[in-house]
Amino acid sequence: MNSKCFLYLSGSLLFPSSLCKAQVKDAVATTDRPNVIYLLCDDMGYSDIEAYGQQMISTPNLTRLVQQGMSFTQFYASTAVSAPSRASLMTGQHTGHTKIRGNREIQPEGQEPLDPEVKTLGNLFQENGYVTGCFGKWGMGYPGSGGEANDMGFDVFYGYNCQRQAHKYYPDYLWNNKTKEYQNGRYSQDAIHEHALKFIRDNKDKAFFGYFTYTIPHAELTQPQDSIVEMYRNKFYEPKPFYSDGDYGTALNPRTQFAAMITRLDTYVGQIIKELERQGIADRTLFIFTSDNGPHQEGGADPYFFNTEARLKGLKRALYEGGMRVPYIAYWPGKIQPGSISHIQAAGWDMMPTFVDLLGVDSNWRAEKMDGISILPTLLSRGEQPLHEFLYWEFHEEGGRQAVRAGDWKLIRQQISSGNPTHELYNIAEDPHEDNNIAAQYPEKVEELKAIMDREHEPSSLFNFGIDADI
Repeated sequence: MNSKCFLYLSGSLLFPSSLCKAQVKDAVATTDRPNVIYLLCDDMGYSDIEAYGQQMISTPNLTRLVQQGMSFTQFYASTAVSAPSRASLMTGQHTGHTKIRGNREIQPEGQEPLDPEVKTLGNLFQENGYVTGCFGKWGMGYPGSGGEANDMGFDVFYGYNCQRQAHKYYPDYLWNNKTKEYQNGRYSQDAIHEHALKFIRDNKDKAFFGYFTYTIPHAELTQPQDSIVEMYRNKFYEPKPFYSDGDYGTALNPRTQFAAMITRLDTYVGQIIKELERQGIADRTLFIFTSDNGPHQEGGADPYFFNTEARLKGLKRALYEGGMRVPYIAYWPGKIQPGSISHIQAAGWDMMPTFVDLLGVDSNWRAEKMDGISILPTLLSRGEQPLHEFLYWEFHEEGGRQAVRAGDWKLIRQQISSGNPTHELYNIAEDPHEDNNIAAQYPEKVEELKAIMDREHEPSSLFNFGIDADI
């Protein structure tokens, strides 16, 4: 692939030399096993990039990845809010089975930790000879809990332990493994990206798994005032500024900032691909780009303005399509067919069995309790692709919600904590915007899907469809 076709923007993306100094263990050579980079951004919606219909924001690097890789049209986040979505991704269990099913705060810093008895993607790669690194937001175990990234299969961690602290792009400190590293006015995403690129360079002769969890475009809406922001200066009418309520910073030009943050993320993607090419390992690296849930409305963000075609209904926290369906792009030169598109229904919890399949590991890993299926046959256009009988989600805030999709049918249960929940039935093929609730017309289908909901929900002492701390 010609690296010149990727766009790189100048400004704050020129990095100093202060880098993570953690030492990692030896790993196997990459001659017969691929590297994997899984880039999970934060609160980016289905239509926030050009290749998925965005008309006002420039994302040329992601567009080229779509042209040279595979894009999915019906890939879903594991649920509609951050911590449980990430926990499901990490464990291969949907949110009816994971320990973490909501954003549960642990003071003074951090959230509910992962179950130490359940293995993660980090454990999978680490135990099979890979160097593993997490760069960005963790949010699945407070300091000292045993649920930190370094305790859950990652040799190297650099970023935010706590989701709420990740609301600030100019934090006092980031965690360098388990040590606080004070930032002195550094923009966190540039620092995190710098460490991610160094991880690639340091391990170019080894097999590595990189979990890149940049928080862009989550609020607050701010960034260095560089050439990326200048691309959008005076481009949008700004109806009003957003003034800080104490949780997010003031955004005087929120539409400009949001658009620039998406392009900044796209620029990071281009630099990652360039680094892989520079090190001569692009053809030995599976790169995946996706989001943890749908678009947010915090900090002055205006998802309705940018969703010009109103493609999907609902935002973050909703179990409508807009809250969960996300872009998913897979790129692997020589392995994934350029320009290919998949319409299979898949979700975050499919990644564990997919990577188990990719590594060809033994039956002990395959016996782990997983709800997903491997989508490797689709990615490699080889073999028979199994299909989901259904996909299932839970959400434990705002009165509690469940959803199940089986084929074209989708049932959403709302206001569970009221004791008198409502049910909405949609045919997604005929009504992708979920405008026409046809539950009254198909009572038997409603009962069929309700039975799946009831069966897939395992009771939890921590999450019972109540209202938890919102992040």
